[in-house]
Amino acid sequence: MALAEGGLSAGDRAPNFKLATDEGEDVSRAALKGKPYVLYFYPKDDTAGCTREAVDFSAAAAKFAKLGIAVIGVSKDSVASHEKFRKKHKLKITLASDPDIKTAQDWGVWVEKSLYGRKYMGMERASFLVDAKGVIAQAWHKVKVPGHVEAVLAAARAL
Repeated sequence: MALAEGGLSAGDRAPNFKLATDEGEDVSRAALKGKPYVLYFYPKDDTAGCTREAVDFSAAAAKFAKLGIAVIGVSKDSVASHEKFRKKHKLKITLASDPDIKTAQDWGVWVEKSLYGRKYMGMERASFLVDAKGVIAQAWHKVKVPGHVEAVLAAARAL
């Protein structure tokens, strides 16, 4: 699947994925078939922005659950790292591990980044709201954490 500049967007079919979670299970597009979900990608466990985003999604977890929407955070960190991250911050969302970055590449969020002029590949902070038919209802790229969860929740309520 060729990705447009900026990755997947609303109207695109959600790519297949199957990832191990910190809960000792796998999460996949097939397992979520017929159910809406949020898949959000973040760079690294236990860093400032990523922690804030995970805590914000956890604070809203009951609201998403009431709408029947699963929230899954994805990074290339290991399942063990996710377990520590969940415990330390009392997270209430599923964390999935993408160590080979295949899912990140399929979703178009493994991108070239730049820090102090140095170019490197890394995880773009991005979120996708996927409807019950497996179609991306809304996509957020280059996410700024403050206010983001509220925006995703508002879009989820409109599904």
